[in-house]
Amino acid sequence: MNLPRAARQAARAPELPAHDGATTAPVDGRTARWATHREERRTELIRLARRAVHRLGSEVPMEDIAAAAGTSKSVFYRYFGDKAGLQAAMGELVLAQMQTRIGEAARAAQTPHEGIRAMVAAYLGMAASSPHVYEFVTRVPSGGPADAEAGAAFGTFFDAVGSMIEEPMQRLLSPGRHATILYWPTAAMGLVRAAGERWLEAPETPSKPTLDAMAAMIADWLFAGIVAESDTPNSSKEKP
Repeated sequence: MNLPRAARQAARAPELPAHDGATTAPVDGRTARWATHREERRTELIRLARRAVHRLGSEVPMEDIAAAAGTSKSVFYRYFGDKAGLQAAMGELVLAQMQTRIGEAARAAQTPHEGIRAMVAAYLGMAASSPHVYEFVTRVPSGGPADAEAGAAFGTFFDAVGSMIEEPMQRLLSPGRHATILYWPTAAMGLVRAAGERWLEAPETPSKPTLDAMAAMIADWLFAGIVAESDTPNSSKEKP
């Protein structure tokens, strides 16, 4: 059979390997490995910085953080931009851990009052375990993109915890209590934060409440406000 010249040339030409698979896969693999390495290194730097802040205080300079981590300040700047960027990154990690612990406490509770008390106790417990780290990640931002990022992480944390507190509250309130459901969780978190931070800063004296006593006291304050708004004013703290 006589084939056209172009067809005969095509038939004799050697088959070329698939271009995409042969060239892009190794590049993608290297990129993925580098991205994984960078993320692992970033996480390690956050862990080391957290340890340094816990030991040296919330005002520790970046030079001391880097020295405690066994590296240079420029390495931290390469990964986080500046101290505010490190604050935001550490805050995201610490607050996520606190949020997980608070959620676990809420799910284990049997009554609304127990749920509120358990969440407050979890919050106070994690803050008290490292007051320097808590202050470092919750400090009020002073301006700038990284500061705003740190503030956003903190705001997201309290929004999430406020939503957790809302669940046991709704078990006591009728659907018609829209204003209470809308505003109470935010007010509750403001009370928890203000009272909790005052408790953290208070010197250790015989009159200072224990963690459990402080959590119970805050829970009583919060619960009393909800019971006053509920349709069953005789509700007790032990009722589910």
